[in-house]
Amino acid sequence: MSDALTKKQQFTIKKLNKGLRRLTGQAIADYNMIEDGDRIMVCLSGGKDSFTMLDILLELRAAAPIEFSIIAVNLDQKQPGFPAHILPEYLQTLGVEYKIVEEDTYSIVQDKIPEGKTTCSLCSRLRRGILYRTAKELGATKIALGHHRDDMLATMMLNMFFGGKLKSMPAKLVSDNGEHVVIRPLAYCKEKEIEQYAQLKQYPIIPCNLCGSQPNLQRQITKEMLNDWDDKFPGRLESMFTAMQNVVPSHLSDTTLFDFKSINKDSGIINGGDIAFDKEEVKHESQESDSIETQYYSQHQTLEIKELV
Repeated sequence: MSDALTKKQQFTIKKLNKGLRRLTGQAIADYNMIEDGDRIMVCLSGGKDSFTMLDILLELRAAAPIEFSIIAVNLDQKQPGFPAHILPEYLQTLGVEYKIVEEDTYSIVQDKIPEGKTTCSLCSRLRRGILYRTAKELGATKIALGHHRDDMLATMMLNMFFGGKLKSMPAKLVSDNGEHVVIRPLAYCKEKEIEQYAQLKQYPIIPCNLCGSQPNLQRQITKEMLNDWDDKFPGRLESMFTAMQNVVPSHLSDTTLFDFKSINKDSGIINGGDIAFDKEEVKHESQESDSIETQYYSQHQTLEIKELV
């Protein structure tokens, strides 16, 4: 980190670090993400989220009452112009164990996906497979990914809009191949705070030219919508994330989660009875502005749904 930072910036870093450490520690505790003796494979993409995750996990490891090890892993997908020297040099300065995995998934994606089509689906499948294999080779007990609260909210909205499912990214789950436990330590952290922290820490960010250069990605459009909500209606995203942790199956419509068929007049009042939103507890949003849904989906109404990330 540069010595050129002002006292105000140094204070901001400490404040953000304290908040991110607290939220990460809380998520780890709530979901029992890390246990004594774990070997955590931290997936380092070169983006702000994974840099921040590694930073915070290293600090928590130093202060934790349990013992666990960390190995940082980067997948070099052989994208043209990828600066292969940056991450090794950075990780060496940290003194952290690391491994760079070189696999030319870029050529595979370019060969298989027609021009103009989004590449995320195939790219992510290839990447996951390689990371699962690497975790097994390294003897890792957990795979840590850098997804944060806003990623989880965007995934939920994408699945609702385009997948017909009330589903998001879990903070902890078994991997697709059934062999590993995947954790998301930043599950409670806000993207804007991670971004501010990463900028002040001056991480050597490596942009993903393969993903970032694609127009009309549904995830990007959805994140823009959520960011707009956050700017115009403070507290909305916090409420949405709280809702993900406060599910009431009896007041949804999934017959596999709740036995609606057996309900009769003798069942008694269930979870407050037949009230959906009877009490007026929400402030009315300004009617002078068009709804965000209208704004975004009028702009992108011709968007063809290619795939769900």
